[in-house]
Amino acid sequence: MKTFLSTYGKGSTDGDGAGFSPSVNPLILIVEDHEDTRLMLRILLEMRGMWVVEAQDGEAGVRAAEEIHPDLILMDLTLPTLDGLAAMRLIRERETLRQVPVVITSGHAHPKLQEAAFAAGCSDYLVKPFDFDHLDCILLKYLTLKSVSAVADGCPPERTMQ
Repeated sequence: MKTFLSTYGKGSTDGDGAGFSPSVNPLILIVEDHEDTRLMLRILLEMRGMWVVEAQDGEAGVRAAEEIHPDLILMDLTLPTLDGLAAMRLIRERETLRQVPVVITSGHAHPKLQEAAFAAGCSDYLVKPFDFDHLDCILLKYLTLKSVSAVADGCPPERTMQ
């Protein structure tokens, strides 16, 4: 039995990706325990022409990633059952998921926590509340999209860890 929510545009699916064309519509996995944040992200992503699957906790996020092989994962750090860092480590252990960009979305801006996230394998880190233009820049950075409206000049400098 699957415990993650799925929303391919409108309606739902059983997670097998039927009808999904990654060359046309990127598939984004949102791993977030706050329903209002998931809803906001889902609406923003669907408005940009993306398919969205939602998971409410870390364990469900790992299972969903294994089943759907998303093009990008947006993951909160503070999650029930398995925190975002532990979930990301498990995702990074899967050979088929190692190259999937994982963007941490967190209300915690402390540099040590960000360093831990990058050490665990995150691709980028968005501090909540984040600017929607910044989200567009992240999408533009990791996905090939015609529908992302961000202009490269308006994107903040890349975050690099040494």
